[in-house]
Amino acid sequence: GLLSVIQRLRGSPGQELRIVLLGLDNAGKTTLLKRLASEEVTTITPTQGFNIKSVHSHGFKLNVWDIGGQRSVRPYWRKYLGSTDLLIYVIDSADQKRFEETGQELAELTEDESLTGVPLLVFANKQDLVTAAPAAEIAEGLSLHTYRDREWQIQACSALSGEGVQDGMNWISSQIMSRKK
Repeated sequence: GLLSVIQRLRGSPGQELRIVLLGLDNAGKTTLLKRLASEEVTTITPTQGFNIKSVHSHGFKLNVWDIGGQRSVRPYWRKYLGSTDLLIYVIDSADQKRFEETGQELAELTEDESLTGVPLLVFANKQDLVTAAPAAEIAEGLSLHTYRDREWQIQACSALSGEGVQDGMNWISSQIMSRKK
């Protein structure tokens, strides 16, 4: 799965793709990162600081930065945004009490000049829970339709089961390929 996406993202060997993975604490960022790296997702601990996964294969290198989402860590997010090829923002679809907070954080992020024009993939995670809001409702609440300076996509998923994750990665691949033309 991930290797084929990497191969589609970058046409020539030796190139790197920098992806920053953000979202509030407990949104499922680390579970998603482990899922992308084909690692076991049964034991996940909260991220203190950040995790970086680099996948080397067939001359490609994909660097994914998973940065903690605790309130005390969020002011440091901007330090990691330089040279970002793609922003993945993860939302806990079942934590409706925090939708306003996560929306404010995303809006502030997308205003950062180092992310101008950078494609945005929003994973509406935890869709396997009965209390999860549908992706379309989340997109409306986040006012994603007002984002005119970048391509964006919202993808319903469950990082735990993997459902919807490959669809999001396919969108990433199509975005990078269209930007190369």
